[in-house]
Amino acid sequence: MASSVPEALERRLRKAVKGEIAFDAFSRGRYATDASIYQIMPVGVLVPDTVDDAIAAVALAREEKVTVLPRGGGTSQCGQAVNTSLVVDCSKKLTRILDLDVAGRQVRVEPGIVLDDLNRQLKKHGLWFPVDVSTASRATIGGMTANNSCGGRSLRYGAMRDNVIAVEAAMANGERRWFGRTDRAAALRSNADALVRDLLTLGEREAGEIEARFPKVQRRVGGYNIDALVPSGETNNLAHLLVGSEGTLAFTTAVDLRLSPLLGPKAFGVCHFGSFHQAMDAAQHLVTLGPIAVELVDRTMIALARAIATFQPTVERVVRGDPDALLVVEFAEDTEEANARKLRELEAMMGDLGFSWSGAGARYGGVVPVTEAPWQAAVTEMRQAGLNIMMSMKEAGKPVSFVEDCAVPLPDLAAYTAGLTAIFEAHGTTGTWYAHASVGCLHVRPVLNMKLDVDARRMRSMAEQAFELVRKYKGSHSGEHGDGIVRSEFHEAMFGSRIVRAFEEVKDRFDPEQVFNPGKIVRAPRMDDRTLFRYPPGYEGQEITPALDWSAYPGASQGFLGAIEMCNNNGTCRKLDGGVMCPSYRVTRDEADVTRGRANVLRLALTGQLGDGALTSPEMADSLKLCVSCKACKRECPTGVDMARMKIEVGAARHALYGARLHERLVAHLPRYARFAAKLPGLFNLRDRVPVLKRLSEALAGFSASRSLPVWRADVFAPPVASEGPADGREVVLFADTFNRAFERENLDAAVRVLVAGGYRVHHALPADGAQRALCCGRTYLSTGMIDEAKTEARRLIDALAPFAERGIPVIGLEPSCLLTLRDEIPALFPGDEAVATVEAKAMLFEEFLHAEAKEGRLSLPLAPLPRQVLLHGHCHQKAFGIMGPVEGVLRLVPELRLSVIESSCCGMAGAFGYHKETVEASKAMAELSLLPAVRAASPEALIVADGTSCRHQISDGAAREAVHVARLLAMSLDAGNGSGPTAPSDLGKPDKTRKPSGEVTHGPG
Repeated sequence: MASSVPEALERRLRKAVKGEIAFDAFSRGRYATDASIYQIMPVGVLVPDTVDDAIAAVALAREEKVTVLPRGGGTSQCGQAVNTSLVVDCSKKLTRILDLDVAGRQVRVEPGIVLDDLNRQLKKHGLWFPVDVSTASRATIGGMTANNSCGGRSLRYGAMRDNVIAVEAAMANGERRWFGRTDRAAALRSNADALVRDLLTLGEREAGEIEARFPKVQRRVGGYNIDALVPSGETNNLAHLLVGSEGTLAFTTAVDLRLSPLLGPKAFGVCHFGSFHQAMDAAQHLVTLGPIAVELVDRTMIALARAIATFQPTVERVVRGDPDALLVVEFAEDTEEANARKLRELEAMMGDLGFSWSGAGARYGGVVPVTEAPWQAAVTEMRQAGLNIMMSMKEAGKPVSFVEDCAVPLPDLAAYTAGLTAIFEAHGTTGTWYAHASVGCLHVRPVLNMKLDVDARRMRSMAEQAFELVRKYKGSHSGEHGDGIVRSEFHEAMFGSRIVRAFEEVKDRFDPEQVFNPGKIVRAPRMDDRTLFRYPPGYEGQEITPALDWSAYPGASQGFLGAIEMCNNNGTCRKLDGGVMCPSYRVTRDEADVTRGRANVLRLALTGQLGDGALTSPEMADSLKLCVSCKACKRECPTGVDMARMKIEVGAARHALYGARLHERLVAHLPRYARFAAKLPGLFNLRDRVPVLKRLSEALAGFSASRSLPVWRADVFAPPVASEGPADGREVVLFADTFNRAFERENLDAAVRVLVAGGYRVHHALPADGAQRALCCGRTYLSTGMIDEAKTEARRLIDALAPFAERGIPVIGLEPSCLLTLRDEIPALFPGDEAVATVEAKAMLFEEFLHAEAKEGRLSLPLAPLPRQVLLHGHCHQKAFGIMGPVEGVLRLVPELRLSVIESSCCGMAGAFGYHKETVEASKAMAELSLLPAVRAASPEALIVADGTSCRHQISDGAAREAVHVARLLAMSLDAGNGSGPTAPSDLGKPDKTRKPSGEVTHGPG
């Protein structure tokens, strides 16, 4: 295609269409991949404001001879959502509910609405859309319709086809029309609608062949659904022809869905098996008990989930012993009593099948009941993340989707899995298994390295043999995830030549100019065409010397590229509710501002696909600008993509090339000039008192004039002694971070009071070199790419803390982002350093330490009742490191405290992010997602607790409420016990200048 063609299309789009239009390399690169092994660079991207804009864009693209790819969440696993086309992203703005009929249990929606978002809106009406795919947090209804998605409960509810009533779609010629139930006789008598007449005629002509060749399994989603056209079809619903068409026939503009009542109480029975084969054989018996789902979790997935922080507690709760496989059997009867009866029947059936907890080998087994809703949700989350858990392997080889979701009749499931396992073994690899045992559709991925030509050949050979095996059992080679590039070329072997010619006839009748997503379902390329791979021939990473340690990963730049490649485009980062990730995407809804989008351009840049200098380019800086380094992706991404750490690498590379701007220098060096500010706080605070200085600081240094900066003070935290507390008390060492020390010393004073009251001997970490400059973790330098300075600060801190840690003394800190640097970035700065590892092992947040002490029965604090409501907002790093439990646990030690946790994403302040003129509005928008509305809704008497300095400042700025650190609340409880309790948060933990150290004063760890 000549370059003038996309240029002309871009010009015409900008004149005629409202929406976001992008034809630059970075934007196209973000849409070049889906969750498959393929990568195809699109011509350009349009995010339309309205459906009319999308239709107008289709017409312009057709005139310019450019094909069109409608796209939803971009999570397709077979390559459906990539093409050399104009990508029309429906997921940002085409998200409305157009009509809701509660009584009739129907809803009409635009194609870009996300399933979870739809169900959140339906819940208040007692309804839901029950095609509950594992990607529900980002899957759009348009994409699910195009893919004929199924979900874990299809045993009861069926697939999309069973729940789609009608579809409105725009044809390639611009005609907009509805497809739905058809009066066959009337349509065939009339010449008014030639398309419908011709399609029904095709169905009548091919009825015999369809009956003979279409697999008789529920999970048949391959090819076009021309069985909807046959005379014996129930309704001749032409919408069902568009369902599963993968955007190849028309552009979906609205969908009518059939809704179901919300599920009542549920009960899970987690059936354990000592043999994978026995689990597969048992599935056909377990479904006779009437469950709504039977889901497989295999040994590999159990092991991987156990190693992922998010899922580790779930594995500990539901897995007993060392099973080879689990079948999660889900019941949803009308009452809890009925569910309990089903669980008893399940246990009895497992016994009748010969399984027991005392059984050996293949006979080992039993049922672990899960009746608590939170644990059921945790099991469901782990199961739905199965694919991505499998992809968390850090080796060069990864589980690859190409025979992913073949479906066979349930009685043949065990024999089929045995045969497929033999195929894998013959090719020198193994497969990972999970998913829908109830309908004979198991997700299996053999481990291959798709950078190697030999593995591409192995993939094709295995695919051919696997599909032959599927045909032997009269199954479907596409049981859930569609055709795309992976399976389309094999339709002839599955359905026969005549049916494939009928498929081509359907495509040509709808889309004679081949405008929509060509090469899918019909006339497809070879599935092993490596020029279409994400790792094509010649794929090679550039070698840079990274600032951090990436040695846990394979690949170029000492593993940095391998870490980036962990992103498989599954799109978990696009979720809009629950957890933290990804706060910037939740605000902008732009692919550029989601972890996946950033990882894609990083990979393309580091492999030279975006041109020279892309890694340090302004475009890359802009791609990362709204990343707040919350680290939610480190925990919530199933494959562990740590974009915060990757941003440090890019910052370091840019700093090495360009140096630092004034804003970056002021942020980075704050810990070093803090002691001078303490001597002249009035001068340093003038900026916020003189309006012209605010405006000047914005113009010259980038600090937004709409933000007040933290207030410098003279009475910084500077304890007069090196140690305090009982001489014989259990020892701890307190790391006073820059922010609490310089701006909010009340927190540190309160922490010392609490620790001393608990009988602990508190050592204050002091510079080992005796310098006046206080200790710092180096985070401000890391955030600005100044790696050498970060190392200097980190080394000073380690030198001060290591003598304590070597004696087994806990290292305690208050600021999550600073203390947790000792467990994250600093070890990555000094890989293999024994002192760093020793400190890392002993580093704990204040509340972590107290919670651990309480669990061990060693905590003795005279906490008095505080009959107050407390709202807790968790710092992002507390959430990323799984520390929210200890925070809640410590607060619950206070008698009569009424604790509620604010379900919030990032506060949005995120260190300097919320102060910069370029990001201040995004910062405020992040806070308005959930945090600030919850704080404003709280009663004036309620206490707001937030351990992060940035979080407290955001709450103060945005809601005019003072938030306090946990340490101050505990100090308040202590004060209430001795009759001197403060009456307001501002009284908590005030500096006690008369405080005297108890016990012997020492100067160091010895």
